[in-house]
Amino acid sequence: MTKGKTSTKRWVGDVKTVSTFPPKSLFTKDAATIAEAMADKKVSPKGIGSGIRMIQFFINRAGRGLSPIRREELEKAKKLLQEGPGRRSGSERKRL
Repeated sequence: MTKGKTSTKRWVGDVKTVSTFPPKSLFTKDAATIAEAMADKKVSPKGIGSGIRMIQFFINRAGRGLSPIRREELEKAKKLLQEGPGRRSGSERKRL
């Protein structure tokens, strides 16, 4: 590359995922739908950890172009995945 020229190609555009296979337009849905899809073995064969990382990758890749509402929904989806179906948050355990 010569001095003064900038590349319009971004490395992140070429990044491919081999551990998760999310359906097209999944990240435009609500948090519960995203979490449910990412917990599926067909989408995240290596477990929910890879699903959480994929959501975070999407958030990072979107950057400033991601609206605060969409970011909040994706963060909720991550939290739902972290809690998992059999886990309860600390406040829920204290109530029992």
